[in-house]
Amino acid sequence: MALGASAALACGAVVRHGLRPVLRVLLGVVCGLAVITAFSLLMDVITLMFGQGVVSPASTTNKALAAMGAVLLAATARSDRRRPAGTAVRAPSAAPRLAQLAALAGTLAFVPYVAMKLVWASGGTFAGITGEEMLAVSERNGASGVFLALESWGLDPTALLAVLGVFLLWGLVRPWGQVFPRWTLFLRGRRVPRPLPLAAALLGAATLAPYGVVGVGYLTLATSGVVTMRRGDFHSSGDALLVAWIGMVAFAVYGICLTVAARSYWLRTRPHMEPRQAGAADDPPAAAPSAHELGGPVRGKRAHGPKR
Repeated sequence: MALGASAALACGAVVRHGLRPVLRVLLGVVCGLAVITAFSLLMDVITLMFGQGVVSPASTTNKALAAMGAVLLAATARSDRRRPAGTAVRAPSAAPRLAQLAALAGTLAFVPYVAMKLVWASGGTFAGITGEEMLAVSERNGASGVFLALESWGLDPTALLAVLGVFLLWGLVRPWGQVFPRWTLFLRGRRVPRPLPLAAALLGAATLAPYGVVGVGYLTLATSGVVTMRRGDFHSSGDALLVAWIGMVAFAVYGICLTVAARSYWLRTRPHMEPRQAGAADDPPAAAPSAHELGGPVRGKRAHGPKR
């Protein structure tokens, strides 16, 4: 309620007094708080994708409204920055080397996580727990029928989501993330809407990066014995700690790398000013020099030229 009231007051002040520097800063602060309020919205979206109900519909609605509010507040803070005339869309390009290395690091971070999930989905044993036990744990925790069906077919849904996350990561750093490639059938050759990958990347980065970083911090304390790691559904705390390390490192590294890739994509897809060419149609014609500028008329000679 306090956040909503602050946003309403800030936007009302912008409408009345214009977008002043102080109000721009206030909008940025409120936007940041709205992003924090929308934290874990990605988890609820994933839950709904697999046909499973959320824990609290009111909480999910609040997160969705906070996410929408964050977008509107950010747009309001930048509403006075009009696109100047003469801007053009940049040609598709690959990201700099640093961003591509970040994509590689984010991909490698998910390899142990996906391997662990596939071992369980195929009926194997990891960290002291078998695939059958993990399936029973998922059913006991209220997993949906779609989730359980994929698990029984040897396809872990979270592993599939990790693959989609890696696909998004590389799309942000490669040219095919800006223009639909040939294998997209009816969409091939068309420009990818800029907000589409950026919205997915920002939602993922805003959720997984802080979740993973905080989780790694907690696991560091648990490994050093400062706090106690609960065993949960595992047979020992050590097994739970091992699985948690694999998951949290994957989320933290991927979230940070996704942030780097999203920033590179945003910079590379910004419209740019086209260079003005000489003799452009919008340039006013040069005025003919006056007689005074040429030193005045020459007396004693014809105006049409020298005598023969």
